[in-house]
Amino acid sequence: MPAVSKGDGMRGLAVFISDIRNCKSKEAEIKRINKELANIRSKFKGDKALDGYSKKKYVCKLLFIFLLGHDIDFGHMEAVNLLSSNKYTEKQIGYLFISVLVNSNSDLISLINNAIKNDLSSRNPTFMNLALHCIANVGSREMAEAFAAEVPRILVAGDTMDSVKQSAALCLLRLNRTSPDLVPMGEWTTRVVHLLNDQHLGVVTAATSLITTLAQKSPEDFKTSVSLAVARLSRIVSSASTDLQDYTYYFVAAPWLSVKLLRLLQCYPPPEDGAIRGRLTECLETILNKAQEPPKSKKVQHSNAKNAVLFEAISLIIHHDSEPTLLVRACNQLGQFLQHRETNLRYLALESMCTLASSEFSHEAVKTHIETVINALKSERDVSVRQRAVDLLYAMCDRSNAKQIVAEMLSYLETADYSIREEIVLKVAILAEKYAVDYTWYVDTILNLIRFAGDYVSDEVWYRVIQIVINRDEVQGYAAKTVFEALQAPACHENLVKVGGYILGEFGNLIAGDSRSSPLIQFDLLHSKFHLCTVPTRALLLSAYIKFINLFPEVKGTIQVVLRSDSQLRNADVELQQRAVEYLRLSCIASTDILATVLEEMPPFPERESSILAKLKRKKGPGNLHPDLDENRKERSVNGGTADHSSTTSNAKVFASPTTSTDLLGLGSTIATQNSAPPASKGASLLVDVFSGNTAAFPVETPVAVGPVADENFSSKRRHQWSLFKTLACSQQIALVKGTLVTSLLYAEGLLVSWFVCKNNGVLYENQLLQIGLKSEFRQNLGRMYVFFGNKTSTQFMNFAASVGWPCTAPYCAFFLTVSLQLNVHAKPADPTVDGGAQLQQILNIECVSDFVDAPVLNIQFRYGGTLQNIAVKLPITLNKFFQPTEMTSLDFFQRWKQLGAPQQEVQNIFKARHSMDTEVTKAKIMGFGAALLDGVDPNPFNFVGAGVIHTKTTQVGCLLRLEPNTQAQMYRLTLRTSRDTVSQRLCDLLSEQF
Repeated sequence: MPAVSKGDGMRGLAVFISDIRNCKSKEAEIKRINKELANIRSKFKGDKALDGYSKKKYVCKLLFIFLLGHDIDFGHMEAVNLLSSNKYTEKQIGYLFISVLVNSNSDLISLINNAIKNDLSSRNPTFMNLALHCIANVGSREMAEAFAAEVPRILVAGDTMDSVKQSAALCLLRLNRTSPDLVPMGEWTTRVVHLLNDQHLGVVTAATSLITTLAQKSPEDFKTSVSLAVARLSRIVSSASTDLQDYTYYFVAAPWLSVKLLRLLQCYPPPEDGAIRGRLTECLETILNKAQEPPKSKKVQHSNAKNAVLFEAISLIIHHDSEPTLLVRACNQLGQFLQHRETNLRYLALESMCTLASSEFSHEAVKTHIETVINALKSERDVSVRQRAVDLLYAMCDRSNAKQIVAEMLSYLETADYSIREEIVLKVAILAEKYAVDYTWYVDTILNLIRFAGDYVSDEVWYRVIQIVINRDEVQGYAAKTVFEALQAPACHENLVKVGGYILGEFGNLIAGDSRSSPLIQFDLLHSKFHLCTVPTRALLLSAYIKFINLFPEVKGTIQVVLRSDSQLRNADVELQQRAVEYLRLSCIASTDILATVLEEMPPFPERESSILAKLKRKKGPGNLHPDLDENRKERSVNGGTADHSSTTSNAKVFASPTTSTDLLGLGSTIATQNSAPPASKGASLLVDVFSGNTAAFPVETPVAVGPVADENFSSKRRHQWSLFKTLACSQQIALVKGTLVTSLLYAEGLLVSWFVCKNNGVLYENQLLQIGLKSEFRQNLGRMYVFFGNKTSTQFMNFAASVGWPCTAPYCAFFLTVSLQLNVHAKPADPTVDGGAQLQQILNIECVSDFVDAPVLNIQFRYGGTLQNIAVKLPITLNKFFQPTEMTSLDFFQRWKQLGAPQQEVQNIFKARHSMDTEVTKAKIMGFGAALLDGVDPNPFNFVGAGVIHTKTTQVGCLLRLEPNTQAQMYRLTLRTSRDTVSQRLCDLLSEQF
């Protein structure tokens, strides 16, 4: 056993620790610990009163046993008794034990609080420091409630010693972080700002940390700190290292305080006062000048401290973005770090230059370093530095260097790390589209993307190239020729087959005049890839084949042979089988004119911003895209036009935070609905008994009339699908009666489902014949929906059938799928007849397997007066229906909020209020959405905070939401954080529509 020196005050503790270390097995350790626990328990329960030394020794042993991982269920009272001791060592051990072992629910909290109050009111600075440290270490809500008013008083008191002021400032900072709603903003807030003038730099450092945090929450209350911070910073940067000897770190004067002051100044815009602004500019110039001086020490600590101040100063220069000279100097300074031998400096330089590229003053200066950045991309060994180099190339790109940067990115893509390939693909696709003067170059670039990294080319990328080709006549022939040549390679990526199938199906006739690309050769080329593709691609190719029949009648027989084959007509996949059967039948019974109408070229898509940019924003997270999203620096060309971002800019002004993009899905387009519904028919009260007199609360929506007039209101994809349905109806002599044949039109996004996001009951659909009402209930991942069909006529409905399916999202597909991997819906059979004026009920049992976006579609068929009626209505089954509310305390909420801080876990939306901003209505909608409304959690009483859990069969997803209304601007900011990014986005989309 090692010897114990006489200086060790607790020999028994040292012996016990030595015995534990000498144990040969776990069993021996437990035996020794149990023996010691029994001894301590007997000492505490003995008749003889223990002196302070013995209590301290035994409490220390208990603390050591607890740190070894064993439970301690006694000794707390003895530790509390040590707090009343007048000896520092005994009081210190008591506070240490309490900080580690006592929780906020303990019965001893009141005794502990009394002891802390006694120490805070004492004049002993040592005891006051111990008490403040304990409050900060525990940091519970109970501690905040008890001392949130006392700590500020100690901080600003004139007779408080410097060491106590430091502890008080840091303690208040901790309380503000754990319970911001309990820290009062009062008279002390103006006095704490003046601590920046304190003679003790330790006090200034602690106060700066506190003021920075408080200024982020209440900028107006602390705006006077700007002038004081500039004055203090000026004194530091202009002083010699010998002037601040106690706070000089390797020849750098007060580096930590300098960094904190620079961060505080980043909470505010540039000073309006000319003198203060000039003094701040001098400080920043001095910091930049000192960075150019030869190092005063070769030790790494000197360069680290010096560079820490420099990078923070550059961050402030970028934040102000108002001094062209400083911005250019900062850029040049960072350029020197691009080839520094220290990896961390190269990384930080690239990251800072990404932000500098967003400034109109420094963008050209950043572009001068393009060769250095390209060299870093090729030669850098650290993948994180290479990723920052990609970001910087993306940020500095404009029309003058777009082709060079895209070419370098494509070249690097062949050898890039797998972790960043998808991001590079997205950025190349965005740059190629944004700066494409010649769209033949754009087509070549996207095809090269697919060749080099086909597995990382998302659907958004190849959707977008198809959209652009369809919208631009001048590039269609070139695109068809290019994809035809690309498909001739022995091995083609499946995404290339998709693009080729789509473009040749639409524009193959433009190259059919060349004998090398005759119709039959085109078909044989596509069909040679058929057996190698997955089901969705095969479905697309089948649609391309039926298009070929319209474009090239001479290959009709060849294609019909393929469609008639057993591998198609008896395919195990229901989607392929259905397409083959329907396309074959269509090609046989339809005349040439009908085929030309049904299979005409896709009309131009609406000009919209690229969905690829939205995907990149989601991948990088809000605030992480730096210059590439700065709409004020460079023009934002969308398909050759300029996008209007006025609404985004106004949103940023209202909330003073990074804006988030709206959904920019290039191919998705919602139905334009009518502003007002027609008057309800006389049968509108048919389902009133179902909803207990609350029918009026649910507006009766009449779908847009179906027929030629309605075509103008729908997206191009929907028009094409409607064209196919009209022709199929004609070929089967089905009468198209206004309002009686409703197909794919009614399940478009946002038509009726939004009414039911926060409600479970209501009238889903109504026309002259039929009324459909719903009543539903959900619990965890299960739900049950009662669907009521009301016959509003006096004639019986015959052959009545109602089934549930899902809209097919594949190109050209206008049909329904019968299964979904995310949602199980079982519909009980309904009676085949509905008498006139009668009501029929059908029960749907629902199970959520995993998070989903697309809701199922209720398909209704019946005969009325000899005419077949078809109605398809999207069921209001949305992800939030499986939301279970969760009650949380303020502490638990903010702890969980911080845990969900990854960029991909947060989705934020800033939008204009569509309805009156009534507080009670907003509360009702949030609770109806499924979240628990948490009162008193948000520091701003006008904000709304909610929490809940999305239950699915496979997992549970915790969800936190915060809704911030701005009544003056009539706008909202909605923030959602969940453990799954797809859930965050979907819930944000659903809830945003309600306000």
